[in-house]
Amino acid sequence: MKPLLAKDLPNFTSRFGNFVDAEIRSVEVISATIIQVIIACQDSARGFDWLTLNFEFSAVSDARLLDNSKLNLVDMSEGISLINEDNYFAFAIGDYHNLSGIKNATSYIISSSIKYEEGQF
Repeated sequence: MKPLLAKDLPNFTSRFGNFVDAEIRSVEVISATIIQVIIACQDSARGFDWLTLNFEFSAVSDARLLDNSKLNLVDMSEGISLINEDNYFAFAIGDYHNLSGIKNATSYIISSSIKYEEGQF
């Protein structure tokens, strides 16, 4: 897995079209402080081919998660938000711009680091 750095977030989210109309495949709690999320999305760097991204959030300090059985019902028309603020990374379903806003999301994760791995669709 590759670390996702704060300086790379804008280009990363842009590469995947802010994950608009992506599909969250699964959310798994690995331990009390590690959460893994798998998302299927289109990659503009590969001619908009579909692929999966496996995210690993470490040192999770706060989260609101959806049950995997409800993931296919989530409206992804606003994509996801990945932001870095106050030395925390935040992931949320929807279009958010700061940590306080993210806490209003349907589902969110706040952690100290993010890693990702690209996989086949």
